[in-house]
Amino acid sequence: MAKSLGHFSSLVSFTKTQLSRQCARLFFRTSVRRTVMRAVPSILSPKARDFSLPNPSWGDEMMRLYNHYNQQGGVDPEGGGEQGGRWTRLPSYNRSLKYAIGGVYLSKIIQSKARLFTRNIQQAGAAFEYVVFYTNDKQRCVCVLQAGHLLEGPPGHVHGGAIATMIDTVTGSHASLLCAPVMTANLNVNYRSPIPLGSTVLIESTLGEQEGRKMFVSCKISSSDGSKLHTEATALFVSVGVSHLLRG
Repeated sequence: MAKSLGHFSSLVSFTKTQLSRQCARLFFRTSVRRTVMRAVPSILSPKARDFSLPNPSWGDEMMRLYNHYNQQGGVDPEGGGEQGGRWTRLPSYNRSLKYAIGGVYLSKIIQSKARLFTRNIQQAGAAFEYVVFYTNDKQRCVCVLQAGHLLEGPPGHVHGGAIATMIDTVTGSHASLLCAPVMTANLNVNYRSPIPLGSTVLIESTLGEQEGRKMFVSCKISSSDGSKLHTEATALFVSVGVSHLLRG
């Protein structure tokens, strides 16, 4: 009798252990499923925010130039078509990943909410406020930049590193339209006159020579009316494989 009770007790203990394990597995699967189901709508949402669109921090000159170029063209959601007129606006969430096989969809799913670090300041108007347009033959790009107070270097003027950052951003975006993805191999910057904080300037990028995987681009920054030259630069970009970018 005692032996039977011991056997029964062992059986109950074994059943409880099995039941506990099954419940734990069920809880884990349910938790994972709930997490995935909650995440999927936001990940798959096609409504990626475009930081190159006007916001309340844009001044009159920024809006005037935006309207000037925007009225001559349209927006190319994938950065690869030729529509509208002479100029086409480049969305801020455009990414090199889209050039991989199926990359258009991957870039929307994985990087639809990613920001370049020039876009990562939460406060509108505090740092880099800019929009990039390119010609349909993709030989020229123009960027309208409004420099916020967080970009200060010399008192009352934009930091030289911030200027170089924007040159690299604009020329890199330009090179990517023609031969993507690319990486900066060389950047030479000549500072001519300082850029006042809060001012709006034009950054113009022009395609130079192409030699195999190499692409040379020239750039200049001038006042919005073109009367003052602030900066001149040349850049060399080298095309790389998408796998190289994914490996880091």
